[in-house]
Amino acid sequence: MAEPAKKKHLRQIARPFVAAGPCGVSIRDRLKDLTPEDEKVLRAVGDHMGGLASADLARRCRDGLDHSTHTWAQRKRDLTAESSSRWAGSVTATTHDQWGLSRRAQHAHLQSLDAGIRTIRHRLSLPIGQKGSRGKPGGYRSRGEWFHKTRRLAILEERYERVRAEWEAGKVSVVRGGGRLLHQRHNLTAAQKTEAEWRSEWEAARWFLAADGESGKRHGNETIRLTPDGEVSIKLPAPLVGLANARHGRYVLAAKVSFAHRGEEWRDRIEANRAVAYRVHLDTERDRWYLDASWARKDLPVVGLDTLRAGGVIGVDTNADHLAAWLLDTHGNPMGAPRRFDYDLSGTANRRDAQLRHALTRLLHWARGRGVRAIAIEDLDFTDSKSREKHGRRKRFRHLISGIPTGRLRARLVSMCAETGIGVIAVDPAYTSMWGARHWQKPLTGKKRRTSRHAAASVAIGRRALGHAIRRRVAPPPHHQGDGAGHRAAQGGPRDRGREGDRPRAPGPRTRSDGAGRGRNAVDQNAQDRSGRSAEHAQLMLSF
Repeated sequence: MAEPAKKKHLRQIARPFVAAGPCGVSIRDRLKDLTPEDEKVLRAVGDHMGGLASADLARRCRDGLDHSTHTWAQRKRDLTAESSSRWAGSVTATTHDQWGLSRRAQHAHLQSLDAGIRTIRHRLSLPIGQKGSRGKPGGYRSRGEWFHKTRRLAILEERYERVRAEWEAGKVSVVRGGGRLLHQRHNLTAAQKTEAEWRSEWEAARWFLAADGESGKRHGNETIRLTPDGEVSIKLPAPLVGLANARHGRYVLAAKVSFAHRGEEWRDRIEANRAVAYRVHLDTERDRWYLDASWARKDLPVVGLDTLRAGGVIGVDTNADHLAAWLLDTHGNPMGAPRRFDYDLSGTANRRDAQLRHALTRLLHWARGRGVRAIAIEDLDFTDSKSREKHGRRKRFRHLISGIPTGRLRARLVSMCAETGIGVIAVDPAYTSMWGARHWQKPLTGKKRRTSRHAAASVAIGRRALGHAIRRRVAPPPHHQGDGAGHRAAQGGPRDRGREGDRPRAPGPRTRSDGAGRGRNAVDQNAQDRSGRSAEHAQLMLSF
């Protein structure tokens, strides 16, 4: 006799939650009409402060885990003598951010190596050709692959011990200017750059022309100051005071700045002397100077989950080349036709970001036209699923997972929704694609419309955000559909008690001949094969 199939164990589904809004704002404007003297001063300040920032980062890396407030103060005093106290504060703050980011990346690398080692050890322990089960990979397909994986395991173990030793010693690897540019120097032909072009970009990336804001000071920043009429002035470091063209060692640029985006908000902040951070940088490809302004936002209103659900939601399924979206009402019913928003994530980083912003802009325009207050997305994180050790030779699948813009899309969506007054509801991504295809793909497919698996998944995501079960209530046979309390396939609320039980008695006749509560088996426990029947009925049955 064949053994019964084992029931698949399903993990617990996390509750949906409202994604937090952006914690800051950044805007940009071009510095036009700069004179040759202006560019000379900017290059001199950037080169001088960039050298100080590199030396400070090297000292911070040498301190490692021995860093303390005393060493921090000593570094700041040494920088102050070569620049100013505010320049020194900005440099040390940036250094600590860089060191902390490298430390977190090192920890993530350790976790990735550990996951790969555990996966290989598990697969090596299985017989050759054994299939996997319950989400775990099986054994390797051949003796040759098994042998090569033993060598791969030795390499990963050696690498893991080396990285762990660096982690315990507090040693990190960080490059001012970026590792991408550093590696391009050794292969300029592949990067399609000359040595002069690479050198110019490398030097510009290592400049330091950034200053943190300070509330209570004039226009929110004493180092790089912008006035409401767009005048830009820079407090020169001590060795470069001779280049000043204004009082108190300041240099005023000939360019005027007027932020087209969020200009009124920026002007309100500087007129109230609230902190605004500035950064000046050079785009070497276009030979243009830009100024970035940024500040923190702490006054965003927090909208409750029930309020966002009131007008329905738009469920969005994220894929490698498009967003599949469907509008759902408050009861979880799909309305209208699904929408697809395509994007192409090939090319440079700026092009990929533009493609993503364009797709999200079209999505938000559609959401505002429909009058919804929330967009539901999956809380995705493919960190563990990108490992080559887990999926083996399935390169196309690994490339597909790596191509889905989970982190960038969520960050962009949250920031853009905050400006349009639309909330973002993040849901657990478990089984949404599988259950959406099982319960919704076929019912939503008609003669003139073929519903894709991704569109069905968007319905599942929207229902989970609304608090409804994903599965679809199946209608009973036609001769059982007569019910005085309504159609039996009606959807109960997510918090209604007994929503799977009997319907309450409704006033009025149930049929043409029976009165209210008089029909056969009309919520009569005695007339049905159920527990809880009255004692009189039990005695009557025993008498037969």
